[in-house]
Amino acid sequence: MKFACALLTAAAMLAAAPARAVVLDLSTMSCKQFVESGPDEIKMVLTWMDGWYKGDSDDAIIDTEVFVENAKKFGTYCAAHPTISIVTAAEKVLGD
Repeated sequence: MKFACALLTAAAMLAAAPARAVVLDLSTMSCKQFVESGPDEIKMVLTWMDGWYKGDSDDAIIDTEVFVENAKKFGTYCAAHPTISIVTAAEKVLGD
């Protein structure tokens, strides 16, 4: 009984904990906003880009060497072009 009470208390505390919700509108995010965002947001954007540019026909595989190389290219391009959107930058760097 004590275990069940402790479990319910812990569950209630976790449910009441505020979640850190972030909404990223990638269609309007500029390179400057991307570069200045936090590490979690940068990782999410880079992961999204990796999946987006693989398309539906590729296997569900992440090649870390290619991922890191593309991330470096994208970061360099964005740093040099802070006013353009990340979608435009991604197309320039990763588009076919």
